[in-house]
Amino acid sequence: MKNDSTTQHMLRVPAEMDFAEELAAIAKEDDKQRPPNWKLSPWSVVKYLMGGKLDSGVEVTPKYVGQRRLMEIAVATLATDRALLLLGLPGTAKSWVSEHIAAAISGDSTLLVQGTAGTGEESIRYSWNYALLLAKGPSREALVPSPIMRAMQTGAIARLEELTRVPADVQDTLISLLSEKTLPIPELREETRAARGFNLIATANNKDRGVNDMSSALKRRFNTVVLPTPDTLDEEVGIVQMRVESIGRALELPAEAPALAEIRRIVTVFRELREGKTEDGKAKLKSPSGTLSTAEAISVVSNGLALAGHFGDGSLRAADVASGLIGAVIKDPVQDTIAWREYLETVVKERDGWKDLYRACKEQL
Repeated sequence: MKNDSTTQHMLRVPAEMDFAEELAAIAKEDDKQRPPNWKLSPWSVVKYLMGGKLDSGVEVTPKYVGQRRLMEIAVATLATDRALLLLGLPGTAKSWVSEHIAAAISGDSTLLVQGTAGTGEESIRYSWNYALLLAKGPSREALVPSPIMRAMQTGAIARLEELTRVPADVQDTLISLLSEKTLPIPELREETRAARGFNLIATANNKDRGVNDMSSALKRRFNTVVLPTPDTLDEEVGIVQMRVESIGRALELPAEAPALAEIRRIVTVFRELREGKTEDGKAKLKSPSGTLSTAEAISVVSNGLALAGHFGDGSLRAADVASGLIGAVIKDPVQDTIAWREYLETVVKERDGWKDLYRACKEQL
């Protein structure tokens, strides 16, 4: 991974810079057909996402842990005239996957619009430099292109995060843009036509489906790929371990890498409460109101590492993760507290080797 003077002062390094060495090594061996303006062939993009060893001996780290076919469908979609919608629960790596796909295809993952309730049409289309607008009137000089407009001009991949958080009327701004691949600029009596290679990756959260539902016309412009929650405990543990190690390096946390057993214990708690039953299926549990996603498990472990490194002996212990666990589980102070106390007394307290976690959590309740 790249770690020179251009990146060492960045808190969050874009994927194309962080994994520049891997991308360069893959491109060097890539002899397959590339769509217009793509840095890599579709096959090599999937290789970058799924990881593995190259002929040169370079080890490519996996960016997505799950079904390879889902990544093949997602990448193939972007080689057509259909946009891609990554749909799934929080923590299913939608944003992570969209960033790395854009980095591999365009070499630029920063052409991003973050969707919120306050996102307006200008975030998707364009805005104006009002000082120049008042001084000279509408002109190309006064126009400020959105990230999506810049992607159209350069034939790159644009990203729109949390599409269903965007107001419905603003969402529909995308319909003509994705259909005609053209962005009109009425004030200048001009239009921007998308260069070859342009496409859009949007993400949406299953939990937000009812916030601002997409119109059927907009849905038809997307090919939807649903990213599932990890199938197995081992798969989810692997994801958490990989992301925590990456975050720890970026933040230069002074703690030791967390033991696999500690990560497995935290992920087990999340999975059991999320699924409403113990791992062996023998006992039913009350599920809290929160999602208890993989992303939150990563946050719990990362926060625990910070505590262990700065206020402990550098080794991740139960006391370091207890507060993070409680904060992740208890979103509703009444119902979730009942569910959590019941889980502590009936499962954590009775499980071999978990007494330290039980005591740490009880102390902080």
